Amino acid sequence: MNRFIAYCGLNCETCDAYTATKNNDNELRAKTAKLWSELNNAEITPEMINCEGCKMDGVKTYYCDTLCPIRPCAVGRGYETCAECGEMETCEKVRVETENNEEALRNLKSLRSCVREE
Repeated sequence: MNRFIAYCGLNCETCDAYTATKNNDNELRAKTAKLWSELNNAEITPEMINCEGCKMDGVKTYYCDTLCPIRPCAVGRGYETCAECGEMETCEKVRVETENNEEALRNLKSLRSCVREE
C-alpha cells in the first residue's frame, strides 16, 4: 500500500503542507495558511503548515496530529487506511473528509477494491 495515502484517503504527496515542508517553502506555507484559514473559518498561521505525512514519523499539521478523528480510529483498529474498515461507506468521520475531497474518496474506493481481492 502507498505509504503516502493517509488513513482518510488523502494523498500526502500532493498536500501543500507536505510540499511546503519538503521544500522549506515559506511562500507556500503562507498561501496555504491563508486558504485553510478561509476554508475552515479558523486562524491558521504559516508556522502551522508543516507536515511530513500522516503515516510518517515526524511533524504533522496540528489538525492531523491532534484534531483528526480518523487517524486514531484507524491506528487503533490496526488499519493502513479506512478502506480496510467495513464501516467506511457509512462512517461519519470519513464522510466529513471525503465530501470535500473527491480524490480521497477515489483513493479509498480503489484501495477497498484491492483489499477485497486479497
